[in-house]
Amino acid sequence: QNILTVCFSVGYSAVALNHVIDFKEKKQEIIKPVSPSELFPSLPIVQGTSKRIKVLTRLTLVVSDPSHCNLLRSTSANIRLYDIIAVFPKTEKLFHIACTTLDVDLVCINVTEKLPFYFRRPPVNMAIDRGIYFELLYTPAIKDSTMRRYTISNAISLMQICKGKVSSQSENKPLELRGPYDVANLGLLFGLSEGETKAAVSTNCRAAMLHGETRKSACGVVYTVKKPRKVEEEETAVPACKKAKTQA
Repeated sequence: QNILTVCFSVGYSAVALNHVIDFKEKKQEIIKPVSPSELFPSLPIVQGTSKRIKVLTRLTLVVSDPSHCNLLRSTSANIRLYDIIAVFPKTEKLFHIACTTLDVDLVCINVTEKLPFYFRRPPVNMAIDRGIYFELLYTPAIKDSTMRRYTISNAISLMQICKGKVSSQSENKPLELRGPYDVANLGLLFGLSEGETKAAVSTNCRAAMLHGETRKSACGVVYTVKKPRKVEEEETAVPACKKAKTQA
């Protein structure tokens, strides 16, 4: 409840309750997500609007072995109940699998230590084409100077390839939560442009949410874009009598 209150006060309109499963610690099963209505009887209203803050459910799988990915490939009924599915690969092979084959919405990047592999362009580009976003945890950059150095270094190496297709995440502590504008300013240290930093806390997060909705309900998305009219077409559409008056 305290975290939700802080998210509301700093300007967020949607939050996700994260359920983390680490297969390395102990054998865990994917359980049904807890309904937000059971935890929060009354949700606060977003500042400046008449809408209440949106609470989503998220599942994060920390995978250190290829066999752990079988849960995502299986048609588990509990997995489909989560709004967002993220995967945290620990090796380069698992990072490649997550980018190319797994049906997820986010790929989390470990920024607290030196990565054991380099980011390669082919799997990253394939993940972007599939509508998958990469997530960076910005909290270590606030805690410690050593973690801050690793965070900035790993983030810059990822930004050089992924073209700003990232989102941000905070840990479950109210004091370490930062507002959208603060996170956008922090993104400038990661090598993002001003537009990309704003997208990392707004449109990219919304795109990941929509990707999760289509993952549960459909195999793809069809959207339309209004085609701009050419100058020649506009001239031909004007009658000849009006053309003469305009030229005179």
